[in-house]
Amino acid sequence: MTEIGFYHLTRSTLEQALPRLLGRVLALQQRALVLCASEERLKSLDDALWTCPEPDWLPHGTRDGAVQPIFLTLADAPPPNGAQHLFLTEGSESVHLPLYARAFDLFDGGDENAVAAARRRWSAAKAAGHALTYWQQGERGWEKKA
Repeated sequence: MTEIGFYHLTRSTLEQALPRLLGRVLALQQRALVLCASEERLKSLDDALWTCPEPDWLPHGTRDGAVQPIFLTLADAPPPNGAQHLFLTEGSESVHLPLYARAFDLFDGGDENAVAAARRRWSAAKAAGHALTYWQQGERGWEKKA
């Protein structure tokens, strides 16, 4: 079963938090797929990954997925880049979850609807037998709460 981490954003935006998480994946010499729910978010994340201060280089793209270490996409399809790490944004879900070793479900803690939707996804993932963790942003970074 895929290990799913729920990441409750309370101190930064997705555009600020995602680069560091992706940097950790690349440090493991792994690949990632970022599933976006909208064209606007895809563009915003693409821009953020090019301009983020830390890490200063995140090789990624939105085309030619097979060659991208980090592939940003709107399409829920098997990972063309062989990614073992799936990043789910804006409540996106994937029917291809079993193809990944780990999934990161990032949600905005300032949006009540996003929090309620994340709770529903947690319950469904738990019922499906996935290993779950819950992380919340604290003063010193991510704090594991469950």
